[in-house]
Amino acid sequence: MTTLRSQASDEDQIRALIDNRVEAVHDKDLARIMSDYATDVLMFDVVNPLLYAGPDAVRDRVEARFSSYDGPIGYEVRDLEVATSGDLAYCTFLYRVSGTLTVGAAVKMWVRATACFRRFDGAWKITHDHESVPFNPESGAASLDLTP
Repeated sequence: MTTLRSQASDEDQIRALIDNRVEAVHDKDLARIMSDYATDVLMFDVVNPLLYAGPDAVRDRVEARFSSYDGPIGYEVRDLEVATSGDLAYCTFLYRVSGTLTVGAAVKMWVRATACFRRFDGAWKITHDHESVPFNPESGAASLDLTP
């Protein structure tokens, strides 16, 4: 019985981290979003380069993303699935990012995401953050107009 309660609690904690992410992105709160990353985090983002390794690289990327938006950033999570086992967990979800870039362009697109977590001293931290968009193999262009 304890194991079932523990797994439910772990899942609830992971879901709370994703909720925190939604609020932190909306508010462009760099410190808040960075507090959920592990010191050995790897990020595979939708923009170049192929890999961001470590909290300094992730912080720089998140800061650049936040500063590219004029005003708040919309961040809607859908189809969140969470799996936990001991001190490891992962989740998959879709998210819709929206807002206005500082150059005036409107952004409204769905992104696929996977986050992997490890528990350190009782606290879950993101160790792997992967975001992607599908592409059209015939044209090579990103498919930014898809909806779930």
